Amino acid sequence: MNDIDLTVFRELQADAGAEFVAELIDTFFEEAPALLAELRAAHTQADANRFRRAAHSIKSNSLTFGAATLAEQARALELGSVPADRVPQALDALDATYAQAAQALTDLRGG
Repeated sequence: MNDIDLTVFRELQADAGAEFVAELIDTFFEEAPALLAELRAAHTQADANRFRRAAHSIKSNSLTFGAATLAEQARALELGSVPADRVPQALDALDATYAQAAQALTDLRGG
């Protein structure tokens, strides 16, 4: 699973239990699309604080499961490392990476 660090994921399962991790994944799936939409809205409205908060939440939630690529992309947006003219492309890439991570988590969760 290139999208998920299996060591981090397995440690989370060992520490919290597979059932609780499944609940965390469900919550992540409920919240992430809204956070991704929030990022786009905040960018469109030039609301830097809202943008940073949404990016931070995506980063933190992603790290919980070992979704390192997703977390790193969100971190770059949170810290303003992406040039302003490249933010729309970075948001598209973040959406695509989220979709890959979500599929990997679904597979790891067992459907």
